[in-house]
Amino acid sequence: MKTSKILLNREGEKLEVEINGKKINYEVTGEGNPIVLLHGWLASLETMAPLARHLEKNFKVYSIDIIGFGKSELPDQPLNTNDFGDFLKALLDKLEIKNPILIGHSNGGRIILNYAGRNLGKINKIVLIDSAGIVPKRKLKYYIRVYTFKILKNLFKILPKTEMFNNMKERVFAKFGSSDYKNSPDVLKKTMSIIINEDQKHLMPNIKAPTLLIWGEQDTATPVEDGKTMEKLIPGSGLVTYEGAGHFSYLERLSNCLLVLDEFLKNDRKDIQ
Repeated sequence: MKTSKILLNREGEKLEVEINGKKINYEVTGEGNPIVLLHGWLASLETMAPLARHLEKNFKVYSIDIIGFGKSELPDQPLNTNDFGDFLKALLDKLEIKNPILIGHSNGGRIILNYAGRNLGKINKIVLIDSAGIVPKRKLKYYIRVYTFKILKNLFKILPKTEMFNNMKERVFAKFGSSDYKNSPDVLKKTMSIIINEDQKHLMPNIKAPTLLIWGEQDTATPVEDGKTMEKLIPGSGLVTYEGAGHFSYLERLSNCLLVLDEFLKNDRKDIQ
């Protein structure tokens, strides 16, 4: 691993740390026990701001732009889930964050699962919100869609590079690609193709930190069944669900989510220490 270093660039409360030659953007607010907030795919630290503004009253909150997202630099090569776990370890080590509370949404949750399940560092508590990390059960319709896409992709490689076929290719890719996939830079498209097929269930029984799971019952990106599976596999974990909420349940039910977080973290507040 390359040497990491902290850069002194500052815009208000925004900071940069260099990890493996890449500039990583983050913010620090509040005082107390450390909390690290990790956002979801194609998002940024701003999407976690409602949580940060509340938690900074009693904690020192580190809001992170994960490598490749927000104002952090893109990786040079596609990453797998272990790479993201290693990234989190390098970040915590460099910023000297000890025994943190880790809170992650979607892909941020996947990163925490990998970090915690591989025992890469001591963790105080974990909160996973509509977390990724479980390869979904595929229906026949999915396989038809995926394999049709792969066949067409290979077909376009051998078709003449005419305007007609190029236009046809764009229409086909627009139809079959997910919105997240289509909106990603190439290195992140390849990354997504890797991590979406890497199941983290085998790591979940290794997690030792108290873990809170928060889920929207109408989440179609990471279904609530994933949360129920995690509750079974992560020792001592507990699941809170929100009826009618989707993949961004923490924003859709923000007031209640903050109350749940306050209860889960009540013994870690700075005024209790």
